[in-house]
Amino acid sequence: VYACHWSGDSQSVLSASQDGKLMIWNAYTTNKIQAVPLRSSWVMTCAFEQSKGQLVACGGLDNLCSIYDLSQGGKAVKELAAHDGYLSCCRFIDEGKIASSSGDQTCILWDIESGEVLKTFSQHHGDVMSLAICPTNQNVFVSGSVDTTAKVWDIRSGKCVQSHFGHESDINSISFFPDGNAFGTGSDDSTCRLFDMRCYSEVNCFGNDKILCGITSVDFSKSGRLLFAGYDDFNTIAWDTINDGNIHAFQLPVPHDNRVSCIGVNPAGDALCTGSWDTLLKIWA
Repeated sequence: VYACHWSGDSQSVLSASQDGKLMIWNAYTTNKIQAVPLRSSWVMTCAFEQSKGQLVACGGLDNLCSIYDLSQGGKAVKELAAHDGYLSCCRFIDEGKIASSSGDQTCILWDIESGEVLKTFSQHHGDVMSLAICPTNQNVFVSGSVDTTAKVWDIRSGKCVQSHFGHESDINSISFFPDGNAFGTGSDDSTCRLFDMRCYSEVNCFGNDKILCGITSVDFSKSGRLLFAGYDDFNTIAWDTINDGNIHAFQLPVPHDNRVSCIGVNPAGDALCTGSWDTLLKIWA
């Protein structure tokens, strides 16, 4: 499993794997609801539209952002083509717009209906690995890159409004704090960091000498008290965001049998989904 994303109703979870399918699962019964066959099996990201839950998107090494309509049986309704590199992450802003990040060092805001590029965001100096849309203001999103920086973007101006430094290696994952004022990052330097946009600085760094591997994915609990992080050594660790960053709050008891590739807390805040290269999705509640 390469990527997972919760639906807005917290019932279903979407997963993407390189077996050439997008799967929609009922997280409560663990039953498959729908399988969407993909034109390219080299998927790296997937996204669920949050308001109505009818659209899903995915992309990867085909450089395309493909949109599928679940109400039409998973029919491919659009292929958004403009990136010159692999698609690392995509997130719906609403039913009409989606943002994508890519290995071509840019992020793009798309109009889904017309398939046109609305804005291109190009101030990173390395592959952009992840993006997250602000939960309280849809005009703002953040992106994390191989250039070790996290950037805050304003969709209205199309410009970078803040650049946050601190990581010593690639940023693989980025997630907004629930109040929209801060965000968390996970990096190949074995640390997660919390950056606050109001004071324009890093406010906490989570890691210690025992953790030597990279972080693939991060997400916050609904309150923001916990930052969950998925690691290359098969573990998922929860960090207490207001405590000393050297000591983790707890570790999920049964690790995966391979690298944890994606994690996500559902919108209701009562479940965590972890996906791994061991082909499993696990739901923790």
